[in-house]
Parts: sequence; structure tokens; C-alpha cells
Amino acid sequence: MTIVGVPAGWPATEEEARAVQDELRGRVVLDEPGPPVGEGRVTGVDVAYDDALDLVAAAAVVLDAATLEVVAEATAVGRVSFPYVPGLLAFREIPAVRAALDRLPCPPGLVVCDGYGLAHPRRFGLASHLGVLTGLPTIGVAKNPFTFTYDEPGPARGDWAPLLAGTEEVGRALRTRDGVKPVFVSVGHRVGPAAALAHTLALTPRFRLPETTRRADALCRRALREAARGPAGGATQDSTTRQAPTSRYAES
Repeated sequence: MTIVGVPAGWPATEEEARAVQDELRGRVVLDEPGPPVGEGRVTGVDVAYDDALDLVAAAAVVLDAATLEVVAEATAVGRVSFPYVPGLLAFREIPAVRAALDRLPCPPGLVVCDGYGLAHPRRFGLASHLGVLTGLPTIGVAKNPFTFTYDEPGPARGDWAPLLAGTEEVGRALRTRDGVKPVFVSVGHRVGPAAALAHTLALTPRFRLPETTRRADALCRRALREAARGPAGGATQDSTTRQAPTSRYAES
């Protein structure tokens, strides 16, 4: 198989990309509560880059929401589809991420992005963009607050404070471990703020970052290393799929 190519008609300039964001932003659904916490499946997506080889590797890792055990995983490797521009990172990542999601042998359920949703300069980060394109419920859980401000939440796990753009709440700084710096949670599509926090806490029983993010990060980095070692910088294979041998997808 060849690597994932840049989709036809994909924006090539900052102006084109911003126009797409403006067009799609109105399709974001913010008035749904989202899937029940701890039920069904939850999927983490993440990407890794090799700019020297012009490659991006995406991973999608499906967990059982109740046990946090891996149900399935898939990767896809593609060409970097857009230059690095803050606020437009989704255009570098979405083609490979969608290819990885398409390779999953089961529905992903809630999708957790390592990035932002509503907490974005144009209120349309990766989680929102991916949610609108796929129709899936999505949230963003980021490691830093981007350009927004917040007061430190309380010191205990579960404490949170608004993430603000001026006086507008665009997300929440959430403490997932006692005394550890917070993560930054924002809704993406078809999930409400309270549910986004509850899902994030359910996915962080031991570590600061969600298990979805931790597992997808490790998998996409591995996929990138394997692609970089392959002939012509990974040009012989675009994706892999694995599933847990005990999973029963026929019941999905």
C-alpha cells in the first residue's frame, strides 16, 4: 500500500484553511450531553511527525470505557498535508487521523484528541473539526492552555477552573492528580462541558494524561519509526490494524 495522500481540494494556504474553519464551525453541536461515562468504547487519537521525511503518523486506540483495556488499534502514515501554522494544526493531522479511524474494526465511540476543541482562536480546534467531519462525539484534552488564561484550580483531583478567552469560557483546567498541574479540557462536538470533565477523570485513574492519549502517543511514535525505516521513508505501507483477540465485534 502507498502512504495516505493529501485529499483533493485540501486547503493549501492560510486563507483557504481559515475559510474552511469558518464554514464548518457553524456545524458544531454543543447541546448534546455525550455518551455515558464508563460505558461503551472511547478512542484516543494522536499524531507524530518526521518533517525531514515529510511524514505524519496517526494512531487510533480504542479502549473499553469501563476497564480501560485496549479493544483495537490502527495506524496510518501520510504526507504532511499543510505547513505548520498555529491555530491550523488540524489541517496537518486530519487526513492521517481519519485514515486511522477508518481502519478500526469497530466503532470508536467517544473520540479524545490530544489537543483542543472549542478552546481555539476561532473556536474550532482539532476535536471540533474531526467531530464535524466524522459525526462522532469528540473532546480535546490538551497539555497546555494555548493562548487562554485561567486561575489555578484547587489542589485535589477533580478540582477545576474555567479556561477563559477574556470573559468567555472556552474550556476548563482540570486537576487529574492531587497536586499535579492540570490538563485543559474543551468540548469538541456532541459532548457537553460537564461530560467532558467526567470522561477525562474516568480516563485518568493513575496518570495526569488520559489513557487514550498515552496509548495513542506511544503507538503513533512507533508507527512513525517503522515508516521511517521502511523503503523510501515508509512509502510501502500506510496503515496497520490490530484487535484484541478476546474482543467480540459482532456484538457492536
